[in-house]
Amino acid sequence: MTSTTRITTPAALEHRTVAVIGYGSQGSAHAKNLRDSGVRVIVGLRPGGPTEAKAKAEGFEVREPAEAVRAADLVAVLVPDMAQPQLYQQQIAPNLKAGACLLFAHGFNVHYGQINPRHDIDVVLVAPKGPGALVRREFEIGRGVPSVYAVHQDQSGEAEAIALAYCAGIGGGRAQPIRTTFKEETETDLFGEQAVLCGGATKLVMAGWETLVEAGYQPEIAYYECLHELKLIVDLLYEGGITQMHRFISETAQYGDLTRGPYVVDEHTRTQMKRVLAEIQDGRFAREWIAEYRAGNPNYRALKQADLEHPIEAVGRKLRAAMPWLQPRGEAPANPPATAASTTASPQAKPAEASA
Repeated sequence: MTSTTRITTPAALEHRTVAVIGYGSQGSAHAKNLRDSGVRVIVGLRPGGPTEAKAKAEGFEVREPAEAVRAADLVAVLVPDMAQPQLYQQQIAPNLKAGACLLFAHGFNVHYGQINPRHDIDVVLVAPKGPGALVRREFEIGRGVPSVYAVHQDQSGEAEAIALAYCAGIGGGRAQPIRTTFKEETETDLFGEQAVLCGGATKLVMAGWETLVEAGYQPEIAYYECLHELKLIVDLLYEGGITQMHRFISETAQYGDLTRGPYVVDEHTRTQMKRVLAEIQDGRFAREWIAEYRAGNPNYRALKQADLEHPIEAVGRKLRAAMPWLQPRGEAPANPPATAASTTASPQAKPAEASA
């Protein structure tokens, strides 16, 4: 950022050193935004890792995690959920200053008891509602991604002020932060991912595509109608909610939405959503995922591979090769697009009926 866009250092962080542990999507964005907000930032990374060179090249002081923690007044834990408990036990807890602040961007480990923070520290959460690249980009142009924040422990009496200062430092203070709890953030985040954003959306797309292909329609046409055009609707919802979607889609689409949507998302769907939520609330999902991770992820890897090998993916790769706006700048498609007639997605695919 230039000096003309630099913002005032948040008061509660003015004389504090922040250690950002992890330098992935969120970690790098938080570190850069905090630095540009006038906060002293060091980055904690294991030596020799690929992100160490990247963080150094981008001008950060990089130390091993334990050293970074010892030097910090606020430690932001921005590594993947399943890596956090061991990191906390081995690197953070023994080295964290009394009276320091421990910050998370997701409440999973604290809420489900995988991390039990020391009682002599503040424990807070700041979660931007967007990916790291967006957090950085919006900050650079003078805006901010909305964030939620929470206080789990307030040993100092200043935990909320520190959380809000951190939120301001990464740009979230420019869009009104919403106070939540570790419980609410964790459970709603998991539910949204499982029932709607990831699990719900991808399984709905796959089921729609399979329904059309099994009925004899071309896999490519099914791809466009059930996956490709989803972005149009999601963008409208993102920009202005359901009102915006209805404003821009045809009356035919609106009528079909209002009358046939309930065929798909019905009482059975809502019952299953309540089941998903119940397994999050009572800890069943967390226990299952933790056990899976500790076992080496055999089921996770098998399920993920099945998704990656779904026939819709083969169709999509060929069709997207003809969409230059989806290619990285300066790169040509790896393979020329196949024609619709030459692409076979599934053994079940049949020629479309004349009436289709």
